[in-house]
Amino acid sequence: MNSIIESNPLLDRLPKHLRQFIKPQDYSDYTPINQAVWRYVMRKNVAYLSKVAHSSYLEGLKKTGIEIDKIPSMYGMNRILTEIGWAAVAVDGFIPPNAFMEFQAYNVLVIASDIRQLEHIEYTPAPDIIHEGAGHAPIIANPEYAEYLRRFGEIGCKAISSHKDYEMYEAIRLLSIVKEAEDTPQATIDAAEKAVEDLQNNMGELSEMAQIRNLHWWTVEYGLIGTVENPKIYGAGLLSSIGESAHCMTPEVKKIPYDISAATQNFDITKLQPQLYVTPTFAYLNLVLEEFANKMALRTGGLSGINKLIDSNALGTIELSTGLQISGVFSSVIEQDGKPIYIQTTGKTALAYREKELVGHGTLTHPEGFGSPIGKLEGINLAIEDMSPKDLNAYDILESKTVKLEFEGGITVEGEIVTGSRNLQGEITLIRFKNCTVTHGKTVLFQPEWGVYDMAVGKKVISAFSGPADVNSFDLISHLPSSTTIKAKHSAERDDLEILYQTVRNTRETKDTETSLAPLFEKLQNNHPNDWLLAVEIVELLNDRTEPQLLQEIMVYLDQLKNKRPEVAHLIAGGLDLIFDKEKA
Repeated sequence: MNSIIESNPLLDRLPKHLRQFIKPQDYSDYTPINQAVWRYVMRKNVAYLSKVAHSSYLEGLKKTGIEIDKIPSMYGMNRILTEIGWAAVAVDGFIPPNAFMEFQAYNVLVIASDIRQLEHIEYTPAPDIIHEGAGHAPIIANPEYAEYLRRFGEIGCKAISSHKDYEMYEAIRLLSIVKEAEDTPQATIDAAEKAVEDLQNNMGELSEMAQIRNLHWWTVEYGLIGTVENPKIYGAGLLSSIGESAHCMTPEVKKIPYDISAATQNFDITKLQPQLYVTPTFAYLNLVLEEFANKMALRTGGLSGINKLIDSNALGTIELSTGLQISGVFSSVIEQDGKPIYIQTTGKTALAYREKELVGHGTLTHPEGFGSPIGKLEGINLAIEDMSPKDLNAYDILESKTVKLEFEGGITVEGEIVTGSRNLQGEITLIRFKNCTVTHGKTVLFQPEWGVYDMAVGKKVISAFSGPADVNSFDLISHLPSSTTIKAKHSAERDDLEILYQTVRNTRETKDTETSLAPLFEKLQNNHPNDWLLAVEIVELLNDRTEPQLLQEIMVYLDQLKNKRPEVAHLIAGGLDLIFDKEKA
């Protein structure tokens, strides 16, 4: 379990470019303090969320095999998740949004396997196993919500980013890492926060990816369900934060009926949310998602879709009306009357049909880009793709014929036809020329010395989306995040405290009621006077014993600790509530 990744049929389907983000869950990395943090959060959550979370949450905890007393094993979770058609993988913190959503499209839950520090027990900006495992996993046991999550991933991974989106991802990832790491100088945190803030204030027009990330945030992460007057929690960010799950139910947080306007409502990952959106049902989430998808270049194509791809400066795909798909980095488009008449990629390009690369048209054939006219021939109302064999013969669009094709908008293609390719409907999708010259007015777009010319056939662009049509056409294992998560530091003091936590854990698990806890508490007082959680755990053990004097000593100690460390007073009180007054928890 420490160094291998246990697979299953769902994970076996994942393409290589997603597998690069998966890492083994090394269960031995979890320390006794980590286990105590998990247990505290889960006990608080189950006690409180049973009242305010959607009913699917508690049912889902049982279905997904997530235990309250110990951090879940990814592999144990996987065996249970498989029964509801899902799987889980461990990753290192934030991964790029497109990849995150594509995992969802494959019914795979991405889980950051690290866990927050005790100092950040209420909330961390970094994704961790509490957020992912205890937040996301239980709700996907609801079939209607699970389908929303899958569909969201399927559509979201096709959203086109702007060139600033990746900068924002890197900046947020770095901020989450430095804030979660121990002993990070405040100046480093301030600089990381300023970098995020500066980007947030200078993102320009929101890209499709920025908008769909907003929808994801206000539903999957921070969503409420029900009515504005009586909402329930289903968003994983709320389910996994013992502080924000309580705060969000107060009048301080504005509740807004969920609709597509949430796509333009930005969020600040470092602060409590000032407003939240309430969906009436899980089914309604899909209606809004479809409403948004109908506005995406994925479904509208056209000149605006091509321009979005050019602005992204990243690998993307356009699909023509014949079904031919062109994948590459789009660098320019010639337009007329609001329509594209010639498109051009730069660098490696591949052609595909129905997400399968066309034989002989991979990046080896088109290593330096691909250009083609789009649209109809000038003065002919019939598009090439709609021509019958008789029509093609009439216009000399035949093998071995030298033709001059003049397109609307002034694009001219002149050369000898070598061959043509057709789709399953019999439409011509591609024509290959030799001795070919392509011009737009006086501008030469292709000349014979450059080799054969493959001309795409299509009267319009019906779709434009992020990523390649066929994931096997490109080497997508190219970019891993520039920052990695920072592990907790080892020290003699920390190691000694871990031993004390493990002793308490062993005492509880073995139901040992004989061994005195007084020496252990004495060590805690003398050597670790700022630690509060272990003292609460000792109180829990003493509650089942008849040692009133020691119990009173620890209660006094905890009262003193509340005064000494007011920032943890409510956490101490919350832990004691679980022990002594479960009705108030």
